[in-house]
Amino acid sequence: MSLSVLSEPHASVVEATVLPRIIQLGENLYGAAFALMKLLPARFIIDQAETAGILKPGTPVIETSSGTFGLGLALVCRLRGYPLTIVGDSAIDPELHNRLSLLGAQVEIVSDHGHPGGIQGTRLDRVEELRRARPESFVPNQYDNPANPAAYTVVADQLSTTLGSLECLVGPVGSGGSTGGLATALRRHTPELHLVGVDTPGSVLFGCAEGPRPLRGLGSSVHPGNVVHRSYDEVHWVAATEAFRSARDLYQEHGLFMGPTSGASFQVASWWAATHPGRTVVMVLPDEGYRYQSTVYNDGWIKEQGFDQPARPAAPGLVAHPRKCGTSWSYMPWGRRDLMSVMNEAVHA
Repeated sequence: MSLSVLSEPHASVVEATVLPRIIQLGENLYGAAFALMKLLPARFIIDQAETAGILKPGTPVIETSSGTFGLGLALVCRLRGYPLTIVGDSAIDPELHNRLSLLGAQVEIVSDHGHPGGIQGTRLDRVEELRRARPESFVPNQYDNPANPAAYTVVADQLSTTLGSLECLVGPVGSGGSTGGLATALRRHTPELHLVGVDTPGSVLFGCAEGPRPLRGLGSSVHPGNVVHRSYDEVHWVAATEAFRSARDLYQEHGLFMGPTSGASFQVASWWAATHPGRTVVMVLPDEGYRYQSTVYNDGWIKEQGFDQPARPAAPGLVAHPRKCGTSWSYMPWGRRDLMSVMNEAVHA
């Protein structure tokens, strides 16, 4: 096997890590493994704002995130000299808080006190308060900014160049950027591409009742504008216990040390590839697992929190209505319909 040699150095760590590695994990299963997937839309949104003249030296940037978008944004803002405020919640663990602070970001933690839209609604309201107080600031708005999904066109080109045509894309859904953006770009050449969205119980994205979501990094308590329901052919709901187990399996079976949302993606994609032999399946693996060494990859924490599971489930349960997603792995054919249609049709059925 030949190895390619880089002809010149990368301009920064952003350029060196912004694209995923494409890795074959089975006869018809591939992974797009990112070190930090949200770095891609963070850079793209900042690039567009600079080109439009919205961002100028010293312009404050304000955004809500309790995960990797905040980290990607902090890295870009640090390298380009923009002061950054991140509004997050308790999901920002001490390790992430420290990394954000070391990059110069000011981190503000808010709490949910029965706010409409849950904790994400509280965070968004606080961002708006800060924006009004500093009207010269820039808000990337990952949930509704069309530059978020547009950023993934380059990854779609990378997948097409590396693999040729692919028939199924599986990925976690949070802001809707990665799965929606990739599917839109890939369907320009392959309209029949089958898009599988991975959500979690307690998330309202695809019609489940709102509830606790111990699996963070996917799902939502609000409906982001970038989640275009008519893009999805199939939706799966994966519980935290299953995703944690699957993340560990991904590492033990393939040496890919990834986070729990990658575990959820692997759980669904490996089943889909096995039940559809001969069809090329690519799964999105959003971030590496180093942030989760004291939790997901810690046996003591897993047992203490009640997340121990001897093996990932062999197959999902089929449900006829999103409200029936339950507390364990389930799925529903979505058929590229909007949310209202799915909810109404399921009720009538």
